[in-house]
Amino acid sequence: MTDETVAATAPGQAVPEQALPETDHAQTGPGHQAAGGPGAQPGPAGGEPGAGTGLAGLREYLTIPRVSGLTLSPDGNWLAATVQQVGPDGKKFLPSIWRVPVRESDGTQAARLTWSAEGEDNPAFLPDGSLLFVSSRPAPAPAAPTASGGERGNGAKAAVWLLPAGGGEARHVASSPGGVSALAAARDVPTFLMGAPFLPGAAGADDDAERRKRREEAGVTAILHDSSLLRFWDHDLGPDEPRWLTVEMATGGHAGQPHDLTPDPGRALDQQHAELTPDGTLLVSGWSVVDPPDEPRNEIVVIDTVTGERRVLLSAPGFDFSDPRPSPDGRLVLCGRAEHDTYERPGDLTLVVADLAGGQAPVDVLPGFDRWPAEAVWAPDSAAIFFTADDDGRRPVFRVGLDGTPVTRLTRDSAAYESLCPSPDGRHLYALRSAIDAPPSPVRIDLAPASPPGTAVPLPAPGGTLTLPGTLTELSAVADDGAVIRAWLVLPSEAGPQSPVPLLLWVHGGPNSSWNAWSWRWNPWLMAARGYAVLLPDPALSTGYGIEFIARGWASWGPRPFADLMSITDAALARPEIDATRTAAMGGSYGGYMANWIAGHTERFSAIVSHAGLWALDQMFGTTDSPPHWRRQFGDPLSRPERYQVNSPHLHGAHISTPMLVIHGDRDYRVPIGEALRLWAHLRGPGSSAPAKFLYFPQENHWILTPGHVTVWYETIHAFLAEHVLGQPWQRPDLT
Repeated sequence: MTDETVAATAPGQAVPEQALPETDHAQTGPGHQAAGGPGAQPGPAGGEPGAGTGLAGLREYLTIPRVSGLTLSPDGNWLAATVQQVGPDGKKFLPSIWRVPVRESDGTQAARLTWSAEGEDNPAFLPDGSLLFVSSRPAPAPAAPTASGGERGNGAKAAVWLLPAGGGEARHVASSPGGVSALAAARDVPTFLMGAPFLPGAAGADDDAERRKRREEAGVTAILHDSSLLRFWDHDLGPDEPRWLTVEMATGGHAGQPHDLTPDPGRALDQQHAELTPDGTLLVSGWSVVDPPDEPRNEIVVIDTVTGERRVLLSAPGFDFSDPRPSPDGRLVLCGRAEHDTYERPGDLTLVVADLAGGQAPVDVLPGFDRWPAEAVWAPDSAAIFFTADDDGRRPVFRVGLDGTPVTRLTRDSAAYESLCPSPDGRHLYALRSAIDAPPSPVRIDLAPASPPGTAVPLPAPGGTLTLPGTLTELSAVADDGAVIRAWLVLPSEAGPQSPVPLLLWVHGGPNSSWNAWSWRWNPWLMAARGYAVLLPDPALSTGYGIEFIARGWASWGPRPFADLMSITDAALARPEIDATRTAAMGGSYGGYMANWIAGHTERFSAIVSHAGLWALDQMFGTTDSPPHWRRQFGDPLSRPERYQVNSPHLHGAHISTPMLVIHGDRDYRVPIGEALRLWAHLRGPGSSAPAKFLYFPQENHWILTPGHVTVWYETIHAFLAEHVLGQPWQRPDLT
């Protein structure tokens, strides 16, 4: 199980469809005004907080613009930033695209480029600087079908739009009957790649549209499966299948007919990433296969964009290859290689480089590097790689050369980096920087030898700065087996020896992850604003401390991390700013599992909150969206029940006496709703004395995503903790 969000480049995941019908316009370039709509306007705008915004409560929190990705223009002069904000109706977060200058001479403010009510995402640049993006905004109804064969004017499906390099109004360029779910562009030629779902056997866009029409008219929503994977996180797999299509842009900015490179792929392209080589002649993509008896793994394939011929570039039993990236010189491919977990050991992760022509064996570029690489990108000269990896409660940027030189750490601060964008001249690396106490914001890292190494220079960001209601510190403790356990500790402003505050232990999900970055989902500062100190520990199974630290908890999901958590909690409670008599614990996903485990193994906490938590592991094995993952680590519960018996919280339910708040979304397929229902049945059943409440979200999934539900989520937790930790009367949250 993992708590990572789904990659936006996965063709199997549709861009969320929005319901607001009105049209707005988009434009680009400083000083250009779009016809019928507002021009590029500096942020903050539209009720967003400005510089010095205070995080006093949920209302302020929800209005903060959320920068989620960066894409660098071909000339290296500006960044297209994807920014999430609450939409006009207040019911959902919508993305838009902003222009971020990279030089002081280009201005000191970020400017919003796109303004439609439906939102825009997945920015990608053509070589001339034109900006492509995906949006479900309605297109003008033409007299003839679009290039993809479907009628325009259908605002219900996401399509590809183009914003001219010289400014002006955005225009629709390509679509598909099932929508568009991903977008990438070739660097040197006006060709782009789009991911689009097609019904099995569809011979093209017109045939796909007809098949969809027949299903709709017949009232059919059934899906016929012939593989074990039925769902992913929060959506069904099928009936349509993701495909990759290329589109060539003609003179005058008009799109040619989409070329289907992957007809009838089955489920091979679910959640896969793909890119075009710089000259657009080859597509490099992940490709899922299944080994007997039912063991999925991912290969890397290369597809000729003219002939459609496909060949396997990287494949090995027991390994997954993912996120392929062709080198700028078009000769090599960089990708991640993940060794499959086994019953005995966790699998390791590394980066490999392969010859695109297939003439040489792939090379592990991180031999002996005891950290798991995350995002990785090429240097512009194709001679080095920049990548990130969790490391001791941070996520620094590293560099490794292909000449065998050692890995070099470029950033030294207590931050987490992502969305890496090297400049074409090799002088700078642009990225999003966040930390436990800083939301993601664009920065420039100077790479020139004369610059201080790893210095991150802030760039203009939507929303300005943020004032937090407290301070951040770091602490550690020694566990019973001698391992050092570290954590971040958020202290509210009023905390001190003369006014000790209650402590909230917050366990991260994953379990293979780390508290090292800002989190919009699990934000400790909203608890600090209510007067709680928040402990954010990395127990066994956490990333950033080496493979052996993960292996410590491999056969012991419950006992080993629990012991680590209690050790670091003791260290926190020994501080004079903390009131050891008022404590609570909470977590989501794996953190919810651990909250359930804590409830059955100690009475030291006054309240426990379990969000999307695992309860009965043998039940979870058969109902989660990825049983093969469980089988590798835990074995089959019928033939190898030992680990299920050692690690399942439900077997310790009789010992629960602590008040519990259970939270779950019905559309959670990673940790299905049955886990919460069975826990709830126990807490409300005969012999249970623990006060309990169940916050149920029929329309949400593993994550609580809409602004109204986020508000209810936090308000219910606040009220529950206030009752059981602070001794205040229960006050039912509004709107529940």
